[in-house]
Amino acid sequence: MKINPDAPQRPLRFRALRAGKRVLVPTPRLRGGFFLLDPADIAPGHHLAAAGISGFARFGRALPLAEVPAIDLIVMGAVAVSGDGARVGKGEGYAELEYAVLRELGRLRPDVVICTTVHDVQVVDEIPVEPFDVSVDLIATPTRLFATATPYARPPGVLWEYLPAERIAAMPPLAELRDAARPGHAAI
Repeated sequence: MKINPDAPQRPLRFRALRAGKRVLVPTPRLRGGFFLLDPADIAPGHHLAAAGISGFARFGRALPLAEVPAIDLIVMGAVAVSGDGARVGKGEGYAELEYAVLRELGRLRPDVVICTTVHDVQVVDEIPVEPFDVSVDLIATPTRLFATATPYARPPGVLWEYLPAERIAAMPPLAELRDAARPGHAAI
């Protein structure tokens, strides 16, 4: 499963590791790619430390894009979500770019389950949706878990036309994907 690196999902990363699940975690701002936290390589007494941002590099393994595994479940952070699955993050688009990178790599099924954890007050009536936004299928709050039956199509990969060159340069995985897609370059 892929779980975002933000602090609110640390307990979920911990529980996933404790349950024996491998967890793919993007580095903050996607500057360092992805880390794989494999409970087979982490002593049970270190699962909580491994689940924290400072533990990714210490207990995880940095993966080249070519070694990113297939993902069965995605957990995205959210500032707010609507009952129809529209989601807004912190406004910088990193979760969407992480999703897009995984799609470009062919590591996601188009119907991969995407969920979020939020407080009840973060579930709102309506959120505008852009072409690059990634909707959620499941919303977990402290009082309920519900499916959204989201009607929104997810992006098929990186929507390059929305990314300025300096943003691509600041995120090595994006630059690597862009370069691999150019004629004469090796595919990832």
